[in-house]
Amino acid sequence: MVAVAQSEIKRKRFSVEDYYAMLEAGVLSERDRVELIHGEIIEMSPIGSKHASYVNIVANLIKEELGKKVIVSVQNPIQISRFSEPEPDIAILKRSDNFYANAHPTPEDVFFLIEVADTSIGYDFDVKLPLYAAANIQEVWILDVNAQQITQHIQVDGNVYLTMNTFQKGGRLKCTVLDFELDLGGVFL
Repeated sequence: MVAVAQSEIKRKRFSVEDYYAMLEAGVLSERDRVELIHGEIIEMSPIGSKHASYVNIVANLIKEELGKKVIVSVQNPIQISRFSEPEPDIAILKRSDNFYANAHPTPEDVFFLIEVADTSIGYDFDVKLPLYAAANIQEVWILDVNAQQITQHIQVDGNVYLTMNTFQKGGRLKCTVLDFELDLGGVFL
């Protein structure tokens, strides 16, 4: 067996354009659960019913609270950079007359993002959170299905959030980028 030094391994980074060319060529299909992160195509876990229910609950609560002030986008792409296009579970976006028909939203279009973590908690904290911070997204919530809590990440500095607040059932989460509070009594099953 031949040992290969890590520095000798070259990886091909895919751009967003490459990613969509693969979709058009049939290499990827819309049924594939993948997202582009740092130029790598990452296979996502299937969406279980528990995960889906939390996404639906939170998306509906936010829609009821904020009405027509925002677009609540569920599991749709955000183009972070030329090499990253994640699909957060919920994106709270600025209003757009055509609902972003001409291009996916970018970080400038995002009020805040929510990731629902059932089996993906490590990935959400270790990969997605720094990606969102580096894109200067001002607020991210991670709903941990198993711990029955939401962590709110605010105050971006480089690729980290300086402040993390934890909220549990019965609490109220005050959003820092929009004027509203989410009553967590109606969130956890």
